[in-house]
Amino acid sequence: MLYNFLINTFAGAALSGSAASAATVNSDAAANSAATASTALQETIDVLPSTEAAAETLTKISGTEVDPSALEKFMTELPDKALNFGIKVLIALVFLLICWKLSNLIVKAIRKSMEKARSDESIIHFVCKFIEVGLKFLSIVLVAASLGFNSASIVALLGSAGVAIGLAVQGTLSNLAGGVMILLVKPFKLGDYIIEDSHGHEGTVKEISLFTTKLITPDNRVIVIPNGDLSNTSLTNSTGNKVRLLQVFVGVPYSESTNKVRSVLEGAMNSSKYALKDREMLVVVNDFKDSYIEMQLRCWVKSYEFLASKWDLNERVKNALDEAGIEIPFNQVDVHMKQG
Repeated sequence: MLYNFLINTFAGAALSGSAASAATVNSDAAANSAATASTALQETIDVLPSTEAAAETLTKISGTEVDPSALEKFMTELPDKALNFGIKVLIALVFLLICWKLSNLIVKAIRKSMEKARSDESIIHFVCKFIEVGLKFLSIVLVAASLGFNSASIVALLGSAGVAIGLAVQGTLSNLAGGVMILLVKPFKLGDYIIEDSHGHEGTVKEISLFTTKLITPDNRVIVIPNGDLSNTSLTNSTGNKVRLLQVFVGVPYSESTNKVRSVLEGAMNSSKYALKDREMLVVVNDFKDSYIEMQLRCWVKSYEFLASKWDLNERVKNALDEAGIEIPFNQVDVHMKQG
């Protein structure tokens, strides 16, 4: 038995140690010491349960008969099996680390090639993220298979978990689908100034991720919009083209000559550094209001300079009208009293 073997081994070791000491001390004392050590070891091991006792205990607990010889064999082989499994786990972790490093290198190479091809940054981000997640997932499956797990069972388990999670996060999946549609259809790209019509959010597109789109407002606020909302609503891309038509409306009194007013307004528009001189510029009578004539200024400006050009032209129009002595009318009520 296992514990009898331990008794004989430790007793023999104690006797050998005592015999070595007998060379320098009295032999009788050495023999007594050896006997005392053997007795103490015997008493200590007797306290431990034997293999038969352990097997009997396991039989009572599990309800299934446990063979003492099989238990002893298992305990004998356990250290070697544990060592072999530990080595396998260590090798698997090293392999996983190498795979993740290789996936990062592959993603970097793909990013460089797409940047060299001048692909859109949002497309590059989406493709690289998708490939990175796929490669790392594949490396985890390979490592699990090397440790003895059934790869088909792992994939089936993950598939079932994916269905359950998908039902629980339908909104998130709609945002993912919206992000894919935005990246494929490309209604806008990074750097475009967009206006979301449903809630009136507007700003410059800073980031397009799988689930959300980030906008930076002119006053430097960050707006995060779910891609599901953006893909299912109308929006205005103010900088989708390089140039944009600028329109400014001005009211002038009916008493003023439209030719004079047109000349003044054309001078103000021509003096603006933002108005593109190679495109058509017009000043027209747009409408007749109750108390004034509405004049319209039309010119083309660069899209990214739209706000600056509008502010500049408004100021130039006001200064030009003041210099010409033309008053901009405002709402007023004239009361006429009639004596009866």
